[in-house]
Amino acid sequence: MISDELAQQLALAGLRWEPRPGDQFRISAEALSEDVFTLSHMVIEPRTYDTGTVLHFNGTTEWALDSIAQDDTLWLPREDQLRALLGGTFRSLERDGDVYAVTTKGPDGPATYRAAVVEDAYAGALLALVHHAIDA
Repeated sequence: MISDELAQQLALAGLRWEPRPGDQFRISAEALSEDVFTLSHMVIEPRTYDTGTVLHFNGTTEWALDSIAQDDTLWLPREDQLRALLGGTFRSLERDGDVYAVTTKGPDGPATYRAAVVEDAYAGALLALVHHAIDA
């Protein structure tokens, strides 16, 4: 799973999330910040209003939590989502011992991003791509 730090950096860099079933997220409230939630039609589903998207908890009995604004959550993108966001820049994923290496093709040639967690390697590559797009 992607680290909270990299997920926050991606969000701050402008990565937007359109909630879909199977997506995972954390709630920014301190009391629930360690829990990971998964969107599901039966349990948690996104509802879009003119004021924004709200994640609605269906039949939740454990907490007094009916819904939460998407802006109060932290999306934890999966490996496949991060790879898809890299698009045509993605070249390869390799594992060298305990480290994953994601290689992309950028404007300055190939670049490799390494991390102990595969999602973090993808996130590093995506952050570089987003920062390059912002600077361009």
